[in-house]
Amino acid sequence: MIPHPAQQPPAAARALPTGAPGTGALVEHTLATGHGRWWTDRAVRPRAVAVTCGGHALLAGDPTALTPEALAPLADHCVEAPDRFLPVLGEAFTRLHTWERMLYLHTAPASFTPRVPHGLTVRRLTGADAPALAAVDPAMAWIHDSWDGPSALAASGLGWAAFRKDRVLAVACTRFLGSRYEDLACATALDERRRHLALACVSGLTADVTARGHRATWTCSRDNRPSRLLAWTAGFRLAREHVHHVAGRAVVNAPSGFGAAA
Repeated sequence: MIPHPAQQPPAAARALPTGAPGTGALVEHTLATGHGRWWTDRAVRPRAVAVTCGGHALLAGDPTALTPEALAPLADHCVEAPDRFLPVLGEAFTRLHTWERMLYLHTAPASFTPRVPHGLTVRRLTGADAPALAAVDPAMAWIHDSWDGPSALAASGLGWAAFRKDRVLAVACTRFLGSRYEDLACATALDERRRHLALACVSGLTADVTARGHRATWTCSRDNRPSRLLAWTAGFRLAREHVHHVAGRAVVNAPSGFGAAA
């Protein structure tokens, strides 16, 4: 597929919904923040389009316009696409794993107000926090993937973190920023769990989302019980269940700029 810059969407991008909750906010996040990339099967009058950001991809259009090789840029992504794309997706990657997901909407107050332990601070991130965010445990580093790194997330004003001095113990952020919805994500250091730090961060963040006139959403795996419990405690309620497809390595890596035959 042919790449296009984040803030220069191809005309075919109209096939992807805007104003959508959950991962659907990825479309507007890419446009608003400049993080992510568009892809089409050809430069002129494209028939298929994808948008990628933070390890996720949305795919729309005509699957017959794509060869398996053309889908190589979506390798190692979580792909959301209509079922008509499944045959070509199945041919494009060494594996295609179906992952059951749950979408929650923030509709209620938190079950309780978490008490921040002595010596810790929970607050909104600022640009000056970029070095501390960059130094988080590698297992937490995925949290800033949709911002292309810690600096942009820290400067966005769309994150909250729990600190012990200059160390980030937990962080919650807007993963995908939409015009109506903001899909949230949260990560906590393994040795700091069960102290309600994540809940404190999420509570501060959801208050900000509401103040912006948006609605917070939460998406997680059906099997991720801790994430589901955190969402419920923070006031999120299940809206729907869906699936996306986790792509493995590309069967054949396409050359740069490769698209389907016209």
